[in-house]
Amino acid sequence: MNGMGRTLIVLGLVLLAAGLYISFGLRIPWLGKLPGDIAVRRENFSFYFPLTTCILLSVLISLILWLFRR
Repeated sequence: MNGMGRTLIVLGLVLLAAGLYISFGLRIPWLGKLPGDIAVRRENFSFYFPLTTCILLSVLISLILWLFRR
């Protein structure tokens, strides 16, 4: 049961982070517009992949999870 409790806490934090991003994500102007984010715009086509933003968020989430495991 102890492992299930930790899993629920982590899942709750992930949902909290997603909710905060949805609520306040547009108010953070640099999020999604960092150097290294890929944006291709053509006449009838546009492609956007926030590579640097994904790496930054991955590092932050990994750090948070590492702190919880200690």
